[in-house]
Amino acid sequence: MIETANISVSDIKRGPRPPDGAGSVQVQMDPSVKIGNALVFAIYGKGGIGKSTTSSNLSVAFSKLGKRVLQIGCDPKHDSTFTLTKKLVPTVIDALETVDFHAEELRLEDFVFTGYNGVMCVEAGGPPAGTGCGGYVVGQTVKLLKEHHLLEDTDVVIFDVLGDVVCGGFAAPLQHADRALIVTANDFDSIFAMNRIVQAIGAKSKNYNVRLGGVIVNRSDATDQVDKFNQATGLKTMAHFPMLDEIRKSRLQKCTLFELEPTPAVKAVQDEYLRLAAALLAGTDPLPSIPMKDRDIFDLLGFD
Repeated sequence: MIETANISVSDIKRGPRPPDGAGSVQVQMDPSVKIGNALVFAIYGKGGIGKSTTSSNLSVAFSKLGKRVLQIGCDPKHDSTFTLTKKLVPTVIDALETVDFHAEELRLEDFVFTGYNGVMCVEAGGPPAGTGCGGYVVGQTVKLLKEHHLLEDTDVVIFDVLGDVVCGGFAAPLQHADRALIVTANDFDSIFAMNRIVQAIGAKSKNYNVRLGGVIVNRSDATDQVDKFNQATGLKTMAHFPMLDEIRKSRLQKCTLFELEPTPAVKAVQDEYLRLAAALLAGTDPLPSIPMKDRDIFDLLGFD
């Protein structure tokens, strides 16, 4: 039995199946809690690389294509859906605290909020710093959504996951996802983090349906370093967003890129998001990527 924020976490356990990877201590969720028929994407990448901006604009793109979209923020900062809702919404953990963790007393409107163009927004939140496991929060969020039947009316679910993957809690969304997408910049630190994420996805794919979907290059005019890494590992770039000041300003203005004046540069980015969303809806082949050794990444990207 694991105690998290005074909660008995019986739905997180070490299952009878083998570990996800060598030496793995990753949590495993209750196998009966499944999302359903929606397409599920987990967005990963180095901290500060623009995952929330990417996730929110991709959610809007899916909604512009007529899909019912749910975005789930998995960061204790709970700012994933900020540009969609124009505010920091209460988290699932906040909502549970108000009812002394009696989940049956919650209403859907206590933790699900409607954002721009009808995108449904949830912020999972996180346990207090240094206590508990992020995997519990993800599992409890999906369980609540299932109990309230929200997922039955959803076409696309996007998990926006914090930072690098260093434990099973951070990797928990991979247990629900069909495809994992990695956001990176054209620099060494981002690519190093991407390599670790590839390792985590490979570990999870042994026991779950998740597979690598591809790479989203963000905040970069060039892609030469990412291209080198892709060629060496079997990855593929699905979309490319340049270092455009309007992208930065959109977050400061509490809005998505689709709400900005469609200058030629902004329109090009909007079109790229719509193209990416359409490609993901059409289906992507899983990428059998092979991660690199740390030393090999240094050699590949030209460090002397």
